[in-house]
Amino acid sequence: RRKVSRRRSHRPLWIRLGVLALVFLAAYIIYLDFKVQHEFAGKRWSLPARVYARPLELYSGLELTPEQLVTELKALHYRPVQSPRDSGQFSRNRNNFHLISRAFEFWDGEEPPRSVRLAFRGGKLSGLTDADSGQGVSLLRLDPVLVGSFYPAHNEDRVLLQLDEVPVSLTDALIVIEDRNFYSHKGVSPAAIARAMLANIRAGGVVQGGSTLTQQLLKNFVLSSERSLTRKANEAVMSLLLEWHYSKDEILEAYLNEVYLGQDGNRAIHGFGLASYFYFERPLAELSVDQYALLVGMVKGPSYYNPRRHPERAKSRRNLVLDVMADLELISPEEAARARARKLGVSAQQRKAINTFPAFLDLVRRQLQRDYRDEDITSEGLSIFTTLDPQVQWQLEAVLGSRLSQLERDRKLKADTLQGAAVVTSVQGGEVLALAGDRDPGFAGFNRALDAHRQVGSLLKPAVYLTALEQPGRYTLATRVDDSPLKFTSRTGAVWEPGNYDKKFHGKVPLYQALAHSYNVSTARLGLDLGIESIIETLRRLGVEQHLNPYPSLVLGAVEMSPLQVTHMYQTFASGGFRTPLRAINAVLAADKTPLQRYPLSVQAAIRPAPNYLINTAMRFAVREGTGRGIYRSLPENQDVAGKTGTTDDLRDSWFAGFTEDRLGVVWIGRDDNKSSGLTGSSGALRVWADLFSQFSGAGWVSAAVEDIEYHWIDSASGALADSGCKDAVQLPFISGSAPRDYAACYRGKQSLPDPVDWFKELFQ
Repeated sequence: RRKVSRRRSHRPLWIRLGVLALVFLAAYIIYLDFKVQHEFAGKRWSLPARVYARPLELYSGLELTPEQLVTELKALHYRPVQSPRDSGQFSRNRNNFHLISRAFEFWDGEEPPRSVRLAFRGGKLSGLTDADSGQGVSLLRLDPVLVGSFYPAHNEDRVLLQLDEVPVSLTDALIVIEDRNFYSHKGVSPAAIARAMLANIRAGGVVQGGSTLTQQLLKNFVLSSERSLTRKANEAVMSLLLEWHYSKDEILEAYLNEVYLGQDGNRAIHGFGLASYFYFERPLAELSVDQYALLVGMVKGPSYYNPRRHPERAKSRRNLVLDVMADLELISPEEAARARARKLGVSAQQRKAINTFPAFLDLVRRQLQRDYRDEDITSEGLSIFTTLDPQVQWQLEAVLGSRLSQLERDRKLKADTLQGAAVVTSVQGGEVLALAGDRDPGFAGFNRALDAHRQVGSLLKPAVYLTALEQPGRYTLATRVDDSPLKFTSRTGAVWEPGNYDKKFHGKVPLYQALAHSYNVSTARLGLDLGIESIIETLRRLGVEQHLNPYPSLVLGAVEMSPLQVTHMYQTFASGGFRTPLRAINAVLAADKTPLQRYPLSVQAAIRPAPNYLINTAMRFAVREGTGRGIYRSLPENQDVAGKTGTTDDLRDSWFAGFTEDRLGVVWIGRDDNKSSGLTGSSGALRVWADLFSQFSGAGWVSAAVEDIEYHWIDSASGALADSGCKDAVQLPFISGSAPRDYAACYRGKQSLPDPVDWFKELFQ
């Protein structure tokens, strides 16, 4: 009886413990279920923003050489073939091309693939026709070059794909290699687990997992890679829960986007979409069956089967995948044999392709931060379409580095002593076409184009002369200004005695020549006469926003600005007196390609057209006759330029800002330690500018008609009216009614007034 009573007294305790264990197990399963659903519901990945250059728009008459087209196609990873059959392929026969473009989703809709033929003649695209119908094509927009990304903090990267975008051959190969029973099991494969347990017992440790695709996904997506029985138990339970809540296709799609397939520096390569670009530089849909097989084979061990480091090992693994596909009749034996015979076809690894133009991307990010949070920029999968012109950017990078090296050799300086920065924009739209923040285009550190604030010297002088020319009753281009010695004493008793760079004084000189030759003394006198505050007001209208001290030295450039700030100021001159905010972004799309924001052209009238026309004329004289006159040795014959050099004390900074009909460029050269570079504006920055702009097609300056402008011959020695027969006569524009009333001694009453559009061209012929 005592034994029986003891058994009865212990029975309730075991029951209670069992119930407690079941409650704990149920609670734990509920916790795991919550964790599974939380990870898979809503947003699944932090996606980096993709930054694209401007798309190349092809049309008859476009100024483009065959070599430039090939360069762009290579950057887009189009493949040269004998006869194009698929998107992303092209063929070339001298000046004739046949290409099949890719489909691409732009901010204004999808661009479909097109098969076209192109013909070039004389540096232009002379013909663009449909390859099938032979009909003319008015416009073809290629997919844009991917120039970089903004990554999440953990540096994972992927290109998201939907299941129907993944070739069936790849998914078939993946399933037969990694989980042959994927569509029949419920998340866990007992047979695979039994095989793994047997292998682990024999090895005396965990050496094999026997995981299904579902389990592998959870290991990558939720769990750690730790090899333990606890982790495996959690993995099995969560796999059952995952398959309960989600369909097989949803799980397979997630796996295709999540699987780890390699490492590029500190960037992790996840998913087959990105792996296709990383290893083959093309979209997944354009790969061949042997390339699919290579990627599938790498799933087992991306490092071990890395085709760049271990090509023979990777090839053996690829061929094994092909053999299995052939055995299961996924491909024919003949197709498998052809695929086995092919080379791996993996591109050479180029890490710079991650962020090709870091200085420009820095500008893009700063402009994005006005409208988006950092976490949105780095994790929401935005598509950012920029204004970058890769052709101009490549040319800028080449000429900046080569010219700085040449200047160092000429002056026997240590290599990498000189540094440089440059900005190129479109005149009419204010789009930033190219930007360099360092002589090394791949350098992602200090961005001198945006953050190097250096004294600008004579670059500020056009603002002084513009202030004068806005008063036509007092000043014209022919007005004689005083370049005699000046001694100015301020209210504090400080004495200012500016001097000219050539150590000379030039007496009375025409206003346009004072600017063209960058005379300091005449500029200082003019600035004092106008009033420093009035010059500051002009600078504000030109777009200069930083603090300006109202000191007399301001008129000679005693202010620090970055190359981008200088560009903003000169953009107003170049665009006809309209202040145009510089733009690096055209549009932003969400991850689902929904348009989020456009960045349209914005202009504001800042300078009246007539005075702006006069100051631009003076800056054209500066390039033709003044400090920038060496520029025409390398420019195309018909290219007209307006611009201004800038040199600071002790030759620390060398500047040039110049513009043509369609482009503006600002270049700075100096040293990071602020020591003398030994360069003036004309011996340094001007040469970089000329090297760059000499590669652009020449175009005569087409002057827009400006009201209230009239033209007269002027005797440059006296500033009086002359005629075309006078020895020192020069033709100048004037605001109506402001021309001189006196006549030079040589005047005979014979004035040959040109057409307003052609007057300047005739002047310099």
